[in-house]
Amino acid sequence: MRSIQPEQAKALIGQEIGISDWMVVDQKRINQFADCTGDHQFIHVDEEAASRTPFGGTLAHGFLTLSLLSKLAQGASLTLEGAKMGINYGFDRLRFIHPVMAGAAIRGRFVLADFARRKPGEYLLTYDVTVDIKGNDKPALIARWLALQIAEEK
Repeated sequence: MRSIQPEQAKALIGQEIGISDWMVVDQKRINQFADCTGDHQFIHVDEEAASRTPFGGTLAHGFLTLSLLSKLAQGASLTLEGAKMGINYGFDRLRFIHPVMAGAAIRGRFVLADFARRKPGEYLLTYDVTVDIKGNDKPALIARWLALQIAEEK
């Protein structure tokens, strides 16, 4: 994560802030997500049955890919100097574009779309995020993600 002063953030609006490292979404992670959420649909967890679908194998849950944004953002988003904590504030827009096959690698691209001081010590950072799939022209998902940071006021 890149650390900046709050007053520097406005100048970064519209710029790509960072690209995460590639991360493999393997079958073990997919199965663990299925266990955690109770979503055991065959297309995610039954490799034999999924191999007979048009996809030819198991797919990561869309919500698994979405949940990995927190991990992908760790090395590719901004931290305000003096920030005490960051809070996931939700999404303005989210689209699942292409499925992530088990064993595929993904990465996140983060563009700062907006920055606003909501009140003293409270800042809302809006990111346009694209999750790329290695070797695929279409992304897994695109989203407008809102992140609230609480920082000490100077």
